[in-house]
Amino acid sequence: MNTLICGSMAYDTIMVFHDHFKKHILPEQLHILNVAFLVPTMRREYGGCAGNIAYNLSLLGGHPLIMATVGDDFGPYAKRLEKLGISRQHIRPVPDSFTGQAFITTDLDDNQITAFHPGAMGFSEQNKVSDAQGVTLGIVSPDGRTGMMEHAEQFVEAGIPFVFDPGQGMPMFSGEDLLRFIDQATYVTVNDYEAKLLQDKTGKTLEELAASVQALIVTLGGDGSIIYADGKQIAIPTPKPEAVVDPTGCGDAYRAGLLYGIQRGWSWEATGRLASLMGSIKIAHRGGQNHTPTRAELMDAYRKHFGSSITL
Repeated sequence: MNTLICGSMAYDTIMVFHDHFKKHILPEQLHILNVAFLVPTMRREYGGCAGNIAYNLSLLGGHPLIMATVGDDFGPYAKRLEKLGISRQHIRPVPDSFTGQAFITTDLDDNQITAFHPGAMGFSEQNKVSDAQGVTLGIVSPDGRTGMMEHAEQFVEAGIPFVFDPGQGMPMFSGEDLLRFIDQATYVTVNDYEAKLLQDKTGKTLEELAASVQALIVTLGGDGSIIYADGKQIAIPTPKPEAVVDPTGCGDAYRAGLLYGIQRGWSWEATGRLASLMGSIKIAHRGGQNHTPTRAELMDAYRKHFGSSITL
């Protein structure tokens, strides 16, 4: 049962400014802003929504197929995927472009200044859902605008159920666009901020939006998540993490848990709890792909936190 993950592949370059932005950015001088920050601490992480979701799904024993477009600099990431045993069959190189890049500078108050270069993501429509074989479930995550729209249509044409995960790509779409995505999708997942934006853009309540899909999942950070399904609101708790280190990629880890549970026909309670557990484990590690629990450890953690057992 292959899961087709349409979305971004990216490098995250994270730099730490060992001071406070507010001491160096003068509000009365914003019209002539010209600042430089010395960042003695820097690291480069593998990221992108598709990459992070696939990584977490592979930890669970799922079968992710990434569908994405990448640039000339993708070599190190390609070697990583090969080492992890994650297929690159549907990752398309776009000559003379960069892989998506996020440049994040963080200060001592955890404020962030981020610049994102989409690069090859702007050519995501070159990939076609029909190119992938044996797919029984899909997800449309943040990517190039045209690619997201076309991949949703292609999942419908192929009769493949899919999750619509607009994420940070939501500002690219009008309310009408978003309603069309929701009409096409089988499931929708957003965080609490995105849920408010979705309601503002569409003019519909979450209950109204949930009526168009089999499930609408809203994550609430440390407060858990709510799954709107079968006319009910199912509250999902969040296990207390070992540490709160870095939220980057927590939503992607959660989505991998959703995809795994949906593929196996689990109840929404069990699916949501696995998803929540994955996010809780991820937040205790820096970057989106540096946590390495085994399936046995995940099953033990699930039993410890929720008092019931699952088999991965």
